[in-house]
Amino acid sequence: MSFIRKVQYILLLVVPAAFIGCVSSHPDTPKANTSALAQQSSKPTAAAYQGLKRKVAIARFSNETEYAKGAFYDKNNDPLGKQAVDILSTRLTSSGKFILLERADAELIEKELKYSGQSEAAQKVGADYLIIGSVTQFGRKNTGETGIFTQTKRQIVQAGVSIRLVDVSTGEIIYAEEGLGEAETEASTVLGFGGQAGYDATLSDKAISAAISQLVENVINKCMDNPWKSYILSYDADGMIIAGGAKQGVKPGNVFQVYQRGKKVKNPQTGMNMELPGKQIGTVTVQSTGGSTATNEYSYVQYAGTPIDSSKLSDYEIRGK
Repeated sequence: MSFIRKVQYILLLVVPAAFIGCVSSHPDTPKANTSALAQQSSKPTAAAYQGLKRKVAIARFSNETEYAKGAFYDKNNDPLGKQAVDILSTRLTSSGKFILLERADAELIEKELKYSGQSEAAQKVGADYLIIGSVTQFGRKNTGETGIFTQTKRQIVQAGVSIRLVDVSTGEIIYAEEGLGEAETEASTVLGFGGQAGYDATLSDKAISAAISQLVENVINKCMDNPWKSYILSYDADGMIIAGGAKQGVKPGNVFQVYQRGKKVKNPQTGMNMELPGKQIGTVTVQSTGGSTATNEYSYVQYAGTPIDSSKLSDYEIRGK
């Protein structure tokens, strides 16, 4: 067979392939996550969380890289930081185990209240845990392979995210770790036919999401390890009212422990103030709940145990799991 005939024969085999799926353009998640997603899709949906919810606030998420830091860079409007906050907020909320308190845009909320004619500033709710995060690594790279008739181009984005979880009641960092994530997209062409590997803006979301995915389960577990806490709002002849209601997972019939808080002392070893362990003095049983938001929720409870000093309600704490 002559050389020309060989070339014609090869073209007859290759050219149709250019029109039948020769293009491969796909974003990838880390391989470890791909199999996990496949397994989840084959399993029945897990039941919604029915326990007590913790209150969590994301204090800030800064961009510690040089990405997008040009002459007009505004650290208060950093795109990477906002991406990370949005992704982490979504993941925590979807677990059903938290009431997420807004902190990043608190000033905007207060301004909106004033515009709407409400003179009072936004009422702030204390968080149980505070999350402080930063994007520590971010980079893009392009790779490619060229064959006799084919060409493949690949975009890869890598991101590193660091998270610290602070217990607000003690000021202690109870968890700190960094996660790394990667996402990529690929396009192939055969004899000039096929997709073009243009700039894919969604890859940064996917890479940051992959990095946060490595950390979010640990964040959830650390928050849920410690007991749910509440406080006495009122205690008199009419009965006892504690903070927290249905939005936090409190239900009629729930039984919680009442603790008298320990003394606050200064630890000479660390120079920090600390609270000594308290002691359980009784229990409360939830009779009914009221309120509509985390700001104004409450529960009527029946108390049994050692008499409580109604003039020092801040000395007591309600705990539950």
